Amino acid sequence: MYLSHFGLQREPFSIAPDPQFLYMSQRHQEALAHLRYGLQGSGGFVVLTGEIGAGKTTLCRSLMEQVPADCELAYLFNPKLSERELLQSVCADFGIAVPVPASGDASLHDHIEALNQHLLATHARGHHSVLIVDEAQALSPGLLEQLRLLTNLETNQRKLLQIVLVGQPELREMLARPELEQLSQRVVARYHLPTLSATETEQYVRHRLTVAGLQGSLPFDAAALARVHQRAAGVPRRINLLCDRALLGAYAAGAPQVRAATVDQAAREVFGPANQGAAGPGWRRTATHWAGGLTLALLGVAGGLWVARSSGPVAERLAASPASSAASVANAATTASAALAASAPAAPPPVPWLDETQFTALAARAPTDEASAWRDLAMVWLLTPLSGEPCAATAALGVPCHKQRGTLALLRQLGRPALLPLYGPDGVAHFARLLAVSDAGARLHLAGQTVQVGPQALSALWRGEFGVLWRAPPGYLPSDAKGPARVDAEWLDAQLSRWELQSGAKVAHARKTSDTAALRARVRHFQRAQGLGADGLTGALTLMQLNRATGVAEPRLAW
Repeated sequence: MYLSHFGLQREPFSIAPDPQFLYMSQRHQEALAHLRYGLQGSGGFVVLTGEIGAGKTTLCRSLMEQVPADCELAYLFNPKLSERELLQSVCADFGIAVPVPASGDASLHDHIEALNQHLLATHARGHHSVLIVDEAQALSPGLLEQLRLLTNLETNQRKLLQIVLVGQPELREMLARPELEQLSQRVVARYHLPTLSATETEQYVRHRLTVAGLQGSLPFDAAALARVHQRAAGVPRRINLLCDRALLGAYAAGAPQVRAATVDQAAREVFGPANQGAAGPGWRRTATHWAGGLTLALLGVAGGLWVARSSGPVAERLAASPASSAASVANAATTASAALAASAPAAPPPVPWLDETQFTALAARAPTDEASAWRDLAMVWLLTPLSGEPCAATAALGVPCHKQRGTLALLRQLGRPALLPLYGPDGVAHFARLLAVSDAGARLHLAGQTVQVGPQALSALWRGEFGVLWRAPPGYLPSDAKGPARVDAEWLDAQLSRWELQSGAKVAHARKTSDTAALRARVRHFQRAQGLGADGLTGALTLMQLNRATGVAEPRLAW
């Protein structure tokens, strides 16, 4: 109804799990990486949880569009079944014909045997099988145990079935029950998808409107966007419902833009007067746990006072001698500290420093496959490019590769894990991963070991080349024959404003996102403050430093 009014071509805020509208926040990228890890078929369980409406099912649909050719996938979206119905559904989704005995219906054993034969045949073709169970919090303990038994299907080398459980936060609580300990021990990866931050909510709204065909300015002012985040509590489904109704309200009023008051009215209509605040389900759960912890703490204090007041002669002695009491407490604390120290695990052995000869010998055993080295670096980011060119795969997830020459000082400034090609006498590049860097040298993951090497020994093999991953901003276009790299002007203005506020940087020029010259001047000001070449262009190094300066979550080096 309001599409033409706002220049849209399709509904931007449908609650259907359409992968085309999937907004890949940093957290969604991490969640999808865990699901993609499940497609590798290493066996066991992968668990993804999140609040109602956080986008779990949409992520599953997106994952199903990325299934590699060597993966056979079954998707179970209604787990409220009996054990037989569960096995029937799994077999049906894998396309398995279960032989029906002459005596009647196929038994549980018949289904398991048919599934096992199918999985063995799939494994023999070099493929692997994955079962995704959505709404897994609805599974009964009996069904969870049946799924655990399915992971017993294996060869001498590997498990035949990988199972991905996707559900609400209650699923985490279920898996923590003592009776499900065996299943919990088979979980090889877990991830909880949180709600969106205020910045992510704005980016989410902008993304969906852009996909829906928006060409002009955003039809929500800043106050309205802040109110959307507050009323929807950062939950994507609630954001969809609220924004859809708010756009309808603005259209009905003939307004060109949604205001905060329109969002408030939409929240009353969509969520009801009793359920429109910022306290979403995750917040309420956290608050309940916090209140419970505070209650226990107060009970503990009261209990301690109760013991002190009712311990007869001991209490009388303590009351009569405060100094003795303090000494007793101190002695008890010292004894407890000593006991804890004695029971603490031994400190890990120190990381060895290698001289040039040792370093050269170890580097000769390091891998030479650059693609594998990039995949290992992607794992640090919780990204799992499964096949093909890894940098193309990570770039599709909003995390491009960047290669250039530089110094240890530059790597220290960037502060992120990096690939270092090391060249021995044979001239072949052997790859190490940079873990940390300081004035003393570098800490590396090299040939399966963690080692340290000084600048002089490092320079014998390292020519200054390095590669890093970094998180690209929304709408980022890398440099090409048409011109330098480009970013969304409003995003750049917001990030620069955040840095200017945090750092106290004084900017004498106007701050108008429509004024390209003013925006470029602010970029140059930021570049000079970071020790970069002040060309005013938003290249990869500038954006990496802007991410770091404004607190964008990325893997960091740590000595």
